[in-house]
Amino acid sequence: MTATEQFVSVLTRLKAGDLALLRSHADEGIDESVAAFDLFAGIWWPLRERSERAPRREVAWLVAKLFAACPMPHSPKRTLAIQLRRCQPGDEGKRRQFREEFDRMLSLSLREIEPALRFSLGRIASGDRQVDWVRLTDDLSRWEREATRLAWARQFLGIDDGG
Repeated sequence: MTATEQFVSVLTRLKAGDLALLRSHADEGIDESVAAFDLFAGIWWPLRERSERAPRREVAWLVAKLFAACPMPHSPKRTLAIQLRRCQPGDEGKRRQFREEFDRMLSLSLREIEPALRFSLGRIASGDRQVDWVRLTDDLSRWEREATRLAWARQFLGIDDGG
């Protein structure tokens, strides 16, 4: 099991109170709450001690908050971009707006992307209710690379299903 898979596994076992604590710190930095920091440190630090391949602290904090906001089951190969493609609105005008929102999300930095991801995960949660949390974590770990964003665009357009 990879370090990212271990991280996601720990997230899926969090209790409702822990998820609520993480959820209450949406859009906040890791250092803004002692209780949230302690919870997160208990999740992330043991993985980091065992493996240098554990997700970076900033990415792990972001994904933990996103998971708390939308605790959907992990489903390999159901990447965020593929799932968003599947839940596009039927109305052409709304579909165009949906695609523009997706394009804007691709241009955001890792520090700016949390609200857009939370909104996107909310859309997925109202439909299929599954996402590949491991792939999302790994992709966000490489978010600065243009190739990562291009892969999301291709998956969203149905050119590449992320296999």
